[in-house]
Amino acid sequence: MRAMRRFLLALGLAGFGSTAPSAAAVPPLLSDAQVVPLPGVERRIDHLAVDPAGKRLFVAALGNGTLEVLDVGGGERIRSIAGLKEPQGVAYLPLLHRIVVAMRGGAVAAFDDASYEQTAAMPNMGDADNLRYDAAAGQLYLGYGEGSIGIIDPSALKLIASIPVGGHPESFRLEENGPRVFVNVPPRREIVVLDRRQRSILQHIPLGSFADNYPMSLDESGHRLFVGVRQPAQLLVFDTVSGKRIGAVPCVGDTDDLFFDARRQRVYVIGGQGFVDVFDAASSGKYDRLAHIATRAGARTGLWSTELDRLFVAWPARGGRPAEIHVLAPP
Repeated sequence: MRAMRRFLLALGLAGFGSTAPSAAAVPPLLSDAQVVPLPGVERRIDHLAVDPAGKRLFVAALGNGTLEVLDVGGGERIRSIAGLKEPQGVAYLPLLHRIVVAMRGGAVAAFDDASYEQTAAMPNMGDADNLRYDAAAGQLYLGYGEGSIGIIDPSALKLIASIPVGGHPESFRLEENGPRVFVNVPPRREIVVLDRRQRSILQHIPLGSFADNYPMSLDESGHRLFVGVRQPAQLLVFDTVSGKRIGAVPCVGDTDDLFFDARRQRVYVIGGQGFVDVFDAASSGKYDRLAHIATRAGARTGLWSTELDRLFVAWPARGGRPAEIHVLAPP
């Protein structure tokens, strides 16, 4: 009798397994499509830029003093530009055939995109950090110093104007169909909104009890601004029309980059705690966390490329394991 019961139980389980859907069959929201090793790259990795047409990735290896140039099509490093003083920000300007690098050591430099030789430099730009390009106006924007957004003529690599924001700026975003610039200013616990035509401040958006607002992404058509704060670790959402906060949800700690995926209505938050969080940014306004993807401690920077439909995450060298760029792909 006992043997019969065991047989029937096994038969029932086998039948259940053959007809019910398996959780393993559901594809992950992001998965490794490629891993590009960076042997010899030590310490902190900062921001990235991409050349979609040439399938190249530019990596500011701050702690290593290099700009790493990767062939993401072939999955290999093709050049390492050495001798840089703590590179933080990088921008690729295809029409000018220039790669521009901003350095915490106090300079901005331009490199030819074929020979990788330096072609121009701007000294005395203390704590040069994030770069953004206004393609329509042909101007390059830089966060630098104790609290300014600089406007650069990229062809001459010359500073033409500067807008004070009251503290060192971290991530900032330019509207494509409007004149505004949204700037994270952590020392003031606020977001400063600029008018880049008038070169003046339009608005201050205070963060209240939230602090350390470093990364930012903009959903211009949806009138939303996504901001990552570290104290406490939260993803904040603001209405860009009213300036009011419309969402706040817990996220991975030590975030330094986040990106809005307009095609899928999702937000990717990269955190040095060792995870990438994926949030639902659909119109419901709930901002549910859909995935909590393990990476490596200290991996807090990356880049989302809409053109390549890929999320690049920089894994620093840790515990005897080399630095790597992980290329994550949606299903």
